[in-house]
Amino acid sequence: MIEPLVVDGVATTADLIDDVFARSGFNARRLAEAAKLYARMVSGSTTVGLTLAGAMTPIGMSGVVISLIRAGFIDFIISTGANLYHDLHRPYGAPMMQGHPEADDNVLAEQGIARIYDTYIEDDATLLATDRVILHAIRDFDSSKPFSSADLHHALGKSVIRTAPHPEKSLLAVAAEYDVPVFTSSPGDSSVGMNLIVPHLFEAPVNLNPVLDVIETAAIVREAESNGVVIVGGGSPKNFYLQTQPTLSQILRDESKGGHDYVIQLTIDSPHWGGLSGATLSEARSWGKIKDAQRNNVVVYSCASLTLPLLATYVLTRKSPRVPKRLYAQIGDAVGALKAAASSNPLFRQDYAEIFEIG
Repeated sequence: MIEPLVVDGVATTADLIDDVFARSGFNARRLAEAAKLYARMVSGSTTVGLTLAGAMTPIGMSGVVISLIRAGFIDFIISTGANLYHDLHRPYGAPMMQGHPEADDNVLAEQGIARIYDTYIEDDATLLATDRVILHAIRDFDSSKPFSSADLHHALGKSVIRTAPHPEKSLLAVAAEYDVPVFTSSPGDSSVGMNLIVPHLFEAPVNLNPVLDVIETAAIVREAESNGVVIVGGGSPKNFYLQTQPTLSQILRDESKGGHDYVIQLTIDSPHWGGLSGATLSEARSWGKIKDAQRNNVVVYSCASLTLPLLATYVLTRKSPRVPKRLYAQIGDAVGALKAAASSNPLFRQDYAEIFEIG
């Protein structure tokens, strides 16, 4: 029975989710289901990914992600490059300020201020200053051989730890500290990628190879006992995570997984326009991306600026911290195991015998 909700005496956010949202309906109940699913994910040995789209770090959501990393509740991240670029402002004290969404953008442009809805970012003191941070970090990074975006972001995080007054404000720095790999599904589509053209044009080629990201994320998923993800928004990071399963089953003919075990998505998109950033979670079942179309997946249709902090607060309150998996240090072994399994797979060898010499 759905009874009148009682909010008197609700002491914590976790209690609000358990005692009010879970007893209600619509997206309040979906959020409660997602919170309980996340709690199940971090109760065992599930490898938990986070995908991050939208303008999350500009509004301070990096702090939420940092808390989840420190608790061992995020094992690897796939983000837009923009979120990672804007993450680099705060550790150096570069301004990002609250503003008004109906300001005159002509006036803001004349004053050297960029706007993301109700967030203001200074051109010189923030954007150009962060560009210099990236270029200084890249100068000390060996880019003479091919590397993945996880290698790049690990190096950026280490540089922030060494040089920033407040590295604790950067999710890249904390991810590097805890060996949490951070990938981007579109490395050229952000100011991080834009800055890489300087050394590439005038100093030395930058051998950032996105194919390595496809390999490394698939290898991480293959090595996991079970796989779960919190998808913030959607976009390219969502599909880049979900595609690890058909990379294994369809391309490498690896039958070890059969789809992701747990999926939570926080979104405002609707499926009937042919979008929802690729597919509804139940639709993803038809592509082999998740194990079950109905069980262990929840979509919360609400703004992630509301739902992500609530979800994080719930698991941080209800669950004890986990020992960090430190997956970045294990990527080489995981990729080696992936290649060895493919090389000894009769179906894979048969598929590619006429095209490549599989050793």
